Amino acid sequence: MAENKDYYKILGVNRNATQKEIKSAYRKLAMKYHPDRNPDNKKAAEDRFKEISEAYEVLSDEKKRKLYDQYGYEAMKQSFGNNGFNWSNFTHYQDLEDIFGDFGLDDLLRGFGFGDVFGGYETSRKAGRKKGRDQEVDVRISLKDAYAGVNKTITVRRREPCPECNGSGSEKGSAPVVCPRCKGRGAVVQQAGFFTMQTTCPRCGGAGQVINNPCRKCNGSGKQLVMKKITVNIPAGIEDGTHLRLAGEGEQVSRGLSGDLYVLVRVLPDPVFIRKGKDIYTRVRISMYQAALGCEIEVSTLSGKVTMHVPAGVQPGAKLRLKGKGMPTIKGAGSGDEFVEIVVKVPKSLSSKEREFLEEISKMKGEGFFPESGIGDKIKRFFS
Repeated sequence: MAENKDYYKILGVNRNATQKEIKSAYRKLAMKYHPDRNPDNKKAAEDRFKEISEAYEVLSDEKKRKLYDQYGYEAMKQSFGNNGFNWSNFTHYQDLEDIFGDFGLDDLLRGFGFGDVFGGYETSRKAGRKKGRDQEVDVRISLKDAYAGVNKTITVRRREPCPECNGSGSEKGSAPVVCPRCKGRGAVVQQAGFFTMQTTCPRCGGAGQVINNPCRKCNGSGKQLVMKKITVNIPAGIEDGTHLRLAGEGEQVSRGLSGDLYVLVRVLPDPVFIRKGKDIYTRVRISMYQAALGCEIEVSTLSGKVTMHVPAGVQPGAKLRLKGKGMPTIKGAGSGDEFVEIVVKVPKSLSSKEREFLEEISKMKGEGFFPESGIGDKIKRFFS
């Protein structure tokens, strides 16, 4: 971490700024550099967000600010440790809640490591309740399923409240008691040089309670592992790598908010079609006579077979378009197109009659294989 940081400059306030001005500056910068508001430059936004939070941690605390004003950044290094500021040093979680409300706060804090700081759970705005862990599973579908949309039943292995103790972890007839170490706060304050640091309580793991008489069924965990079948609606047009969020289908909790289930959709390669965005590509093989004269051929699409006109004189590698036969659009109307690449089959061997006829045609000046030349009808009769 860089030396001699100017926290006032980072927040854009002067050295005589009031606490109200400091909080207002932090609020504006935090909203500006929230990673979800900077999807094209998320890493830089995260780094900037952490930097302004470090400055706010120091300047919003009167004692830390006084030490910083007297001794500069050197006074902060002893508090933050050798690796500098990290999110376990941040003590203004409530201010973040006030700033963001529910705007992506859980995901933001989880990405910054707050889940570990607060005992493996995100603290909810709902009166301090806990939120169960999110889970992720993969589901594999065919390209045709992605085209039409499909319902898939998946089996999820998740934790649910123990039915014997109703998730309390205590044997029937007893209840958890307030943790004597942290007095129910879930965190303890430790001295670190000039400063005090708040960390997860080692006795209760952040729960604020301890169990003296654990439930015999769950051994005091308050949880049980179950296999749950869940139906996932996969919309038509979905792309490979898309995450679908099923709210409340992750880890279950007895009091508070259940976690979410994220379904990662993987679309398997198709032997006939290649997808590029909302368009579909495939190939068809025709004879050189069909290419020369033009023809009507049957072509496969994701919705079934259709008849396609191949113009006379089509060249190998040409791509003919079937409008609207590509992938549907999830958001918005319309569909992509299907592009059919023409592959011309050239016979490996000819009969003597075929060779003689083709050689005769090749000698003709100004005439080709096209119907308007009159040669087309001869070829058709010859090879029919």
